[in-house]
Amino acid sequence: MLELCRKPLKMWFGGGGNDDGLLWHTDLKPHASGNYSIAVVQANSSLEDQAQVFTSPSATFVGVYDGHGGPEASRFITNHLFSFLRKFTTEEGGLSEEVIKKAFEATEDEFLRVVRESWIARPQIASVGSCCLLGAISKGVLYVANLGDSRAVLGRKALEGEVNCGAGAVVAERLSTDHNVGVENLRKEVEALHPDDPHIVVCTRGVWRIKGIIQVSRSIGDVYLKKPEFDTNPLFQQFVCPLYLRRPVMTAEPSILARKLKADDLFLIFASDGLWEHLTDEAAVEIISRSPRIGIAKRLARAALEEVAKKREMRYGDLRKTDKGLRRHFHDDITVIVLYLDHSKESQNGRSRRKGVYDCINTPIDIFSVSSDEADL
Repeated sequence: MLELCRKPLKMWFGGGGNDDGLLWHTDLKPHASGNYSIAVVQANSSLEDQAQVFTSPSATFVGVYDGHGGPEASRFITNHLFSFLRKFTTEEGGLSEEVIKKAFEATEDEFLRVVRESWIARPQIASVGSCCLLGAISKGVLYVANLGDSRAVLGRKALEGEVNCGAGAVVAERLSTDHNVGVENLRKEVEALHPDDPHIVVCTRGVWRIKGIIQVSRSIGDVYLKKPEFDTNPLFQQFVCPLYLRRPVMTAEPSILARKLKADDLFLIFASDGLWEHLTDEAAVEIISRSPRIGIAKRLARAALEEVAKKREMRYGDLRKTDKGLRRHFHDDITVIVLYLDHSKESQNGRSRRKGVYDCINTPIDIFSVSSDEADL
């Protein structure tokens, strides 16, 4: 069944019923304990965000992969992570934190193999990477694993006596860790790992970056920042300035949270930082809690775009007419998946009332605006 996940849409033409030619979204689709929807907004010339959802009667997998330096790493994860996850789950007799770690490690190792085989012809492949956010639900347990600064947020009913929460309030609970050196605690953690390098984290143009290059400290790929032999190779130095690394400055070890789902857990948001740069956790949860389910992922993406327009003092209508590539000057690619949790005794025991819901949805490789020249292809 996971072979379905290896067949992403090659492209999607925007426009039509959409009000933004670079916005793609799905209708509500079922999973073992509820339903979900996805929305993607393309800003880069080549869409660097990728995402997918796999559903079966006993498990649901959600992936959001925010690429950087090009789309190759995020597309690679789309084709491999879920397969490794399924493989190790079968071998180990069930899903676990150890299974997830092995799936991430295998994905990283396989991408490194591809880089080593192809980088002589394509040296820049060693500088391509991707954040990787995974959500997995099995037997009533939610696992969230993360590399980078994509984020998972839970919307749940407020607990009795919870501070600043009225009756019936829905609160936001962040489930993932942002591995971004703009976060002070994370920056100090990276600096502590490299006490002999006073320039391990540098503030350039008001933004903190590792070696002045990248904001995230964990990823799939970015091989030249993990394997010093690439950084020192003269061929690769034709494309980037040498850093002369003493040791790796990034890692592919995910932060993992395991949490038993509760009756008060209402929905989950998985999104790339393109969304979170413009909406707080609380704002996103409030939008969902006050809105109908139909079109909810699209509604969140549009809310972020409206914030972009407001910050730039422009009309939203003008922003949505801006084509890919040029759009990147205003915002990043945006990917959001909203997963509703409809609890039942059957689903909490690992059995679903929805029999035979096997499916895998991948987001498009690219979204072509109807105003784009590529719309004629």
